[in-house]
Amino acid sequence: MDIKAFKMNGLGNDFVIIDNRQKITNLTKDQIIKICDRNFIGCDQLIVIENDKSADANLKFFNSDGGESGACGNGTRCVADFISKETNNKTIILNTFSGNLKSEILGNNIVTTEIGIAKTDWNEIPLSEKLNTKNLNIKILDKNNKEHLGGTAVNVGNPHIIFFVNELENFDIKNIGPGIENHNFFPEKCNVTIAQVIDKDLIRVKVWERGAGLTKACGTAACATAFAGKLNNLTENKTDIEFTTGKLSILIDEKNSIHMKGPVSDIDEIEIKL
Repeated sequence: MDIKAFKMNGLGNDFVIIDNRQKITNLTKDQIIKICDRNFIGCDQLIVIENDKSADANLKFFNSDGGESGACGNGTRCVADFISKETNNKTIILNTFSGNLKSEILGNNIVTTEIGIAKTDWNEIPLSEKLNTKNLNIKILDKNNKEHLGGTAVNVGNPHIIFFVNELENFDIKNIGPGIENHNFFPEKCNVTIAQVIDKDLIRVKVWERGAGLTKACGTAACATAFAGKLNNLTENKTDIEFTTGKLSILIDEKNSIHMKGPVSDIDEIEIKL
């Protein structure tokens, strides 16, 4: 089976995009895993575009383990740019598991997407029991085996935990991520971010993504981190989140809705032979 597809990325957070509005394929879990495998095509997430009566399109996101994800901020921005180039519209509405998300195409490959209002109640994350989501008191170890207790839980379409630390480079996200992703507090697993506040306008992060592992950038992690920073009185309403590949600008508006702005790549057409 040959499938025409596209590759895009947001700050290195890369995606294979399949336009299925003509219902050309119905991929199995094993086929999704194969496409995401970097020894075959390779991507952080697979995105399937479908028709939608209430929006420009409906999006489904799949992690590299074949499981479906509720939200993907960078992926939404990439597809918004993709559809904008097709329709010449500068405002794009995309339906996701989290609802209709509005994106604005600003030019020069910059796209902003309104992710919506973060959820912080324990049963909305969700957690396995009623806990203080602002500080879960989960233990992580730095490279010197020194304990750090913390973790703020936020849901921005999928569950996240953010650990604020004094020195980001003292923590190995590849060692910490898998254990926290599968922590018994999180029945649906979680995305894991280790964050260092540089100042009120800048947070540096490393991210372990649920179902995908170490990732160069994660849009929803940026949104969750900015919201958690404000919640803990560490940052203001507007914050840049810095990955090794660049920055995403996060704005929390007067209604507490989160907006994410950043670059997307050009579109590369590929052919998948399954």
